Amino acid sequence: MTVPAGIRGASAEALATLSSQLEGAADAATTGAELFSVAAVLRAEPALRRIATDVSILPEAKSGLAEQVFGSHVSAATLGLVTSAFSQRWTTARDLADVLEHLGVVATVTSTGADAGRLADELFAFASAVKDNPELRDALADQSRSQADRNGLVRSLLEGKALPATIALAEQSLSGSHRTVDVALTAYQKVVADVQGKGVAVVRVARPLSDADAERLAAALTRQYGKEIHLNVVVDPQVIGGIKVEIGDEVIDGTVSTRLDDAGRRLAG
Repeated sequence: MTVPAGIRGASAEALATLSSQLEGAADAATTGAELFSVAAVLRAEPALRRIATDVSILPEAKSGLAEQVFGSHVSAATLGLVTSAFSQRWTTARDLADVLEHLGVVATVTSTGADAGRLADELFAFASAVKDNPELRDALADQSRSQADRNGLVRSLLEGKALPATIALAEQSLSGSHRTVDVALTAYQKVVADVQGKGVAVVRVARPLSDADAERLAAALTRQYGKEIHLNVVVDPQVIGGIKVEIGDEVIDGTVSTRLDDAGRRLAG
């Protein structure tokens, strides 16, 4: 189970409990969208957030408050998760919204079923487009533009080309709950891999890998790491030749450019 950064102690225990409850949600796409909305309300209403995480208030009273506030706005499955969340203990007040948003991501990913691999590829492609296009990155990060306006920009880029789940997560990445859009999209890709039971490798090469080469590399990495590895391939002319693989904090660098740099440093020394 992927645990969001900073979630620890009582909040991590609450996440584990709620994750088990989420597995029974019938309409995962609806649950995901509704959890995003609930998390947004909690971030916008600090008084509600404080009451919901106040250990001096009985859990039954807090669950009743959740039902009163959200009962007419969300499905029964989502309401069950939210009332349960209000009854949990939390390490910090902000963890409640962060965990509900994370569960929304998990639900959205789960809603894709067999298309989870396509979702991973689409999120990676969108994240790469944001990184490589400063104008797009600035437009998506511009807080002077309304959320609806920025969501419209995302839809103009992805609608008709990407899964509904990809669009939903791309829009959620604009919510400001993560430091940047890029950080949010990276976190979502990790959730996709976790839901699939896979690891993720970013592979940098000078030219596209053939299907056969990609399959051989994925198989080799799967053997090495003991679980299936999903490849995100980046074509980078600066690599010159060879290959660079990044898995988490580990880097396997067999590129020609790196070997040339090393040789240059040795000659200079």
